[in-house]
Amino acid sequence: QVQLVESGGGLVQAGGSLRLSCAASGRTLSYYGMGWFRQAPGKEREFVAAVSWSGSQYSADSVKGRFLISRDNAKNTVYLQMNTLKPEDTAVYYCAAGGLLNNDARSLGYHAMNYWGKGTLVTVSS
Repeated sequence: QVQLVESGGGLVQAGGSLRLSCAASGRTLSYYGMGWFRQAPGKEREFVAAVSWSGSQYSADSVKGRFLISRDNAKNTVYLQMNTLKPEDTAVYYCAAGGLLNNDARSLGYHAMNYWGKGTLVTVSS
């Protein structure tokens, strides 16, 4: 059974940086796409960024140029480097895996994901 565990969330001032990590266990995810999603209070879960098994990346317009997704297959881990954080980035951030052997990161949306972590809270103060 696949387990995804996020870490690295916390409280940060606007303009600051955080790096989220998501460690997978139970199965190697080298051939799966990995993604980050977030859900702010009272809002629906939304796509943040994804990286395919082959390394292609795609991110939401709202985070483009500020957030960077990366993966380390040897460690079965995916990262989200978040820079120039804004109060509107405040949310619970979820890691997900899916899209087996899918090369197109743009297609790694919510419905493509098979496995989900429980989330880590990121709070950005103004």
